Amino acid sequence: MGLLIYLDGRLVPEEEAKVSVFDHGLLYGDGVFEGIRLYSGRIFRLEQHLDRLYESAASIRLVIPLSREEFRRAIIDTVRANGLEDGYIRPVVTRGVGDLGLDPTHCPRPTVFIIASRIQLYPESLYEQGLRIGTVSTRKNAPDSLNSRIKSLNYLNNILAKLEANEAGYAEALMLNHQGLVAECAADNIFAVRRGEVLTPPTYAGALAGITRQVVLELAPALGYPARETLLTLHELYTADEVFMTGTAAEIVPVVAIDGRIIGSGQPGPITRHLRREFVELTRKEGTPVYSSC
Repeated sequence: MGLLIYLDGRLVPEEEAKVSVFDHGLLYGDGVFEGIRLYSGRIFRLEQHLDRLYESAASIRLVIPLSREEFRRAIIDTVRANGLEDGYIRPVVTRGVGDLGLDPTHCPRPTVFIIASRIQLYPESLYEQGLRIGTVSTRKNAPDSLNSRIKSLNYLNNILAKLEANEAGYAEALMLNHQGLVAECAADNIFAVRRGEVLTPPTYAGALAGITRQVVLELAPALGYPARETLLTLHELYTADEVFMTGTAAEIVPVVAIDGRIIGSGQPGPITRHLRREFVELTRKEGTPVYSSC
């Protein structure tokens, strides 16, 4: 049985969930989205994801045609309609149908759709063995060109980086900013552990304000590991004791080599493992309940 997709106020079978070829989300990548996880019937950090969705939309002057409460309800209803206990939710808001011109004011009403399905980004074995990633030549967009805090539909910058990583045989692409500083990976945030301290690039260096990234910045100090945002170079990653990535889909995944250089012992480190265990435990008890909410 196929999925039911929320599309502009209705739940429709996936084969009927279609947007116009004149939608500016398709024509120009003009829109915003979120990726949200569902664990044991609870939507993890739903409010933070809604915060980021509405903030991204406001930044590009896109008025979401649903109130926050209506959007929250639409997400919950979509999960319920598909009977999911665990999965991945993708809410999307595009500029909507317009003409072939670039002008967004020619799009009278945004398009909203929500997909709730299942996802597994990496096989479980890689969480035990760790990933090998590589630096790519594609740089992150400069913040004065396209701010990384806007989670927009235009992901070509990241896609080009991912293509480079694929061609080089790496599991993920490590991206630098226009100053040569570490920004993030193509689809994940990046962290280094140095002398017991957990470090990650600030958003002004080109990193997305990741939801899982924020969880780690909260979890680490609670577990006794100082954590902070700081500018990082490749040197700090190459010589780190541990490196790991975070993302809604990936969760917390260890990195054991960068550009062919072994990180630390070449195995997932103890702090990374500890953070991952605590993160998994957190997802089991925190979140917006889907099947008991009013």
